[in-house]
Amino acid sequence: MNETWLEDFRALAEELNFSRAAERRNITQPAFGRRIRALEDWCGQPLVDRSSHRLALTPAGEVVEEAAGDLLRRIARLRRDLRELETGTGTLTVAATQALSFSFFPGWFAQAGEGVAVHLLADNMLACERLMEEGRAQFLLCHIHPQMPLALPAARYRSLALAADRLVPVSVPGPGGGARFAPAAGAELPFLAFDERSGLGRILASGLAERLGGAGLRPVFTSHLAMALRTMALEGRGLAWLPLSLVEADIAAGRLVLAGAEDWQLDVAIVLIRPRARLAPLAEAFWRRIAP
Repeated sequence: MNETWLEDFRALAEELNFSRAAERRNITQPAFGRRIRALEDWCGQPLVDRSSHRLALTPAGEVVEEAAGDLLRRIARLRRDLRELETGTGTLTVAATQALSFSFFPGWFAQAGEGVAVHLLADNMLACERLMEEGRAQFLLCHIHPQMPLALPAARYRSLALAADRLVPVSVPGPGGGARFAPAAGAELPFLAFDERSGLGRILASGLAERLGGAGLRPVFTSHLAMALRTMALEGRGLAWLPLSLVEADIAAGRLVLAGAEDWQLDVAIVLIRPRARLAPLAEAFWRRIAP
């Protein structure tokens, strides 16, 4: 068994396309195909159904895909724990969504993690979830909403609420001081939108889907980066929904204003997510420090 084969197979299981999976793994398609065949030979049965036009996993492939994720997480944790034992020091690894890495993390960790070394991995929600699933991060700092589906199953992960936040529509002020762009039924407005990799985009789509569909919003800019949407909003390019924690200072300074009534806003929570499985001693000590 080769650990690389498991990483290759997980990429194939997610892409269901040999070409895209090989590109993601940064190898040629023939070499990628040989590694998948090697894993199938080791397992003693086919893992991929190649008989139809649309690629699919066999029942055995589904079992291996689930086991591969668990094995890779355990290997990553083992390596990290062994490094800490060898050096006698430890570093927390925290994945955080881009918005919170700017707005919330610095002040929170200055108090919660005083005296602790930390490695912060800031990325979009999809990438952060993958970091957790692959065991490359011990904690995930993100926004959640009751209607937003998480890729991290509750059976394997637990969360701790740290603070409340709110997703609010914002715009530059117009001539009268009110919002230049405000959501309203039937009004066509330039919309600064999150893409599918964004957790905030998922929250917005699940919490306000019906209302947004009737608001006449016309996407003019799309990104998974809340900071990019904030910059575009500050330049007067359109209407954006952003975390209040990120734009509070802009609103206080009059650079942005709230657009629309409160029923266009969504309450969200800032949470820290960790695996239920045992973490390295430093990470467990940190969790005990912050958990009630």
